[in-house]
Amino acid sequence: MMSQRSERRGIHLDQSELLCKKGCGFYGNTACQGLCSKCWREENQRDRQKQIQEDKALAERLQKEEEEAYASRHQRSQSQPGITPFSKFEERKTKEKLSKVNTVTKFFTPSTKAPPKKGSSDRVESVMDEVEKYMMSRLYEEAFCPETTDDEKKDLVIQKRIRTLHWVTIEMLCVPVDEDIPEVSDSVVKAITDVIEMDSKRVPKHKLACITRCSKQIFNAIKATKREAASADDFLPTLIYIVLKANPPRLHSNIQYITRFCNPSRLMTGEDGYYFTNLCCAVAFIEKLDGQSLNLSSEDFELYMSGQASPQRPQASAASSSSSSGSTALNQLHKGLDRLTGLGVRQERVMEEARKLESDLIDWTEGVEQKVQGAVERFPLETQTPTTTTATGASAASSAIDSDNVENELLPPPLQPQVFAG
Repeated sequence: MMSQRSERRGIHLDQSELLCKKGCGFYGNTACQGLCSKCWREENQRDRQKQIQEDKALAERLQKEEEEAYASRHQRSQSQPGITPFSKFEERKTKEKLSKVNTVTKFFTPSTKAPPKKGSSDRVESVMDEVEKYMMSRLYEEAFCPETTDDEKKDLVIQKRIRTLHWVTIEMLCVPVDEDIPEVSDSVVKAITDVIEMDSKRVPKHKLACITRCSKQIFNAIKATKREAASADDFLPTLIYIVLKANPPRLHSNIQYITRFCNPSRLMTGEDGYYFTNLCCAVAFIEKLDGQSLNLSSEDFELYMSGQASPQRPQASAASSSSSSGSTALNQLHKGLDRLTGLGVRQERVMEEARKLESDLIDWTEGVEQKVQGAVERFPLETQTPTTTTATGASAASSAIDSDNVENELLPPPLQPQVFAG
């Protein structure tokens, strides 16, 4: 596999291939046939102007025909004065048609009014961003994946395509990323999360921000692996690998939604436009991926695509394949043993910390009990028993209830029982 990786040319994409085919200097987009949004609008504008001119010529021809028909009918009406009421009806009907034709002609005639003056570019951009946020948040259900397009069908095709490419490995794409490094693994997971999160956003600007964050995480992963700044040749293969691992939901619809409704200036320049263009290139590469792109024979590629074999479990028919399988299995076994050893060390550390925590809890419990016992010894609980005194030949002492009664002494003595002889 390493020999294949060194021999293969890799996935290379020049900066010029990302730019607009018209040579304007902005980034192109595969959805716009390699043109930037500005040139795409100009092409569409020229087509629309051509259609408008054709419609205008048609309207003028219809107007001319109506005028000629009106003139001929007017001449006939003058030669036959006996049918004047019918001629007036025809004249009124012809005038209505002419007014409609003139309305159509005025509609297709370009306006001569001067466009309104524009403010500063920054202010215009901020206003456009706010308008985009307000409108697309409320029109999202109608504007995203409309029924008049085949976006949903293409989403299913791309999703199925990515599922069948689950066997593609890092080595096949020449991705300069080592996922065994914790920092790199975290960046890869964050990149996958960001590109999946794109589908949950409603505003095109926010969807584009998810792509930008994903791309920056990819650059961080490459930098942590190579210990140097990443290049464009390293970025695109890694982005393709991230898309294959993430399989983002409704990927085609999200790309089309951004292309249709995002601020055009953001897609033509800047890092957002660069990352979005690379994502479009990655999707196009996945759609056209074949065995030659991965340095595989067409037979092996078809076997992997059909699920009859996989790079991790190749067929045992050839001796070279079996030896490669043995070396791969041995490497995986060593990696598994290393991971088990690391897990054992971590488990011992955890158990040691648990025993230490248990000992600390026991010591804390004993200390609390000793403090409570010392407090009880220093301040013993004293209980007082009530004493009653009786007066001979008189009433008993005042009870606790009557102790506060100042008029207690003025009460008459209690009645004494007396026995009467029957």
